Amino acid sequence: MTRRWLVTGCSSGLGQALAAAAARAGDELAVTARKTADLEELAAAWPGRIIPIPLELRDAASCAEAVRTAADRLGGIDVLVNNAAGGLFGAVEEVSDAELRDQLETLVVGPWRLTRLVLPLMRAQGHGHIVNVSSVVGRMAFPGLAAYGAGKHALEGMSQALAIEAAPHNIRVTVLEPGMFATRYGTSMAEARERIPAYDVTNREMLEGARGLAENPETGRPEDFAARVLDIVASGTATPLRIPIGDDAYGYLDEAERAYLAEFAAARTITRTPPAT
Repeated sequence: MTRRWLVTGCSSGLGQALAAAAARAGDELAVTARKTADLEELAAAWPGRIIPIPLELRDAASCAEAVRTAADRLGGIDVLVNNAAGGLFGAVEEVSDAELRDQLETLVVGPWRLTRLVLPLMRAQGHGHIVNVSSVVGRMAFPGLAAYGAGKHALEGMSQALAIEAAPHNIRVTVLEPGMFATRYGTSMAEARERIPAYDVTNREMLEGARGLAENPETGRPEDFAARVLDIVASGTATPLRIPIGDDAYGYLDEAERAYLAEFAAARTITRTPPAT
């Protein structure tokens, strides 16, 4: 079965690797980036299978045009992958209102908008699969990534509700939670304009680690991520809503789950203890 994909954020990294892997498998894709020039190499490698489309996630008209073009050129959309993202590094006190809004526009509002535009098409054709690329940060916290984490938590919350709403219409929803992969995420991540030295004690090491992701030999390869996503999309059996990708993702989330259960137990003990008189 040939699938028709709309994949955002394909100029590099995970999106680019996924698009190439799906095209290699014989599928047809509409791929997006802010500048189609960044997609020329990908499209040239797979002529007839990859259609480059410009997309500014923060612009409603651009989103509507991208979905319309993808549906027209492909004849429909079987799989939407909300992959495009951009990081913002800064402590809670450092991040301004404008910076926070911009981060949430990219991580939450844009994917929500594309999902809303694609759902009528999928309902009409009687099937579909929406894949939202989150992160381990969608279920835990790292210092300096409060805005990014807030966006990914919100994306996962939306996806949980969507999965219930879409199921009767034969539309699957999957949230991918990759760990650390060798992409340009760390080098392209913006920093809050205001810097408060007091937070270096908790945040500096995290920032340095993020900046070095692409060169770290211990991080995952985007090609491995892509292969795993193809398996998930092609699966004929039910899959979990949230799927961590990468061995390190399971390590991080195992630790986060233990901390959550300990916190939950401590809270229960506090609330069940008779109040002091």
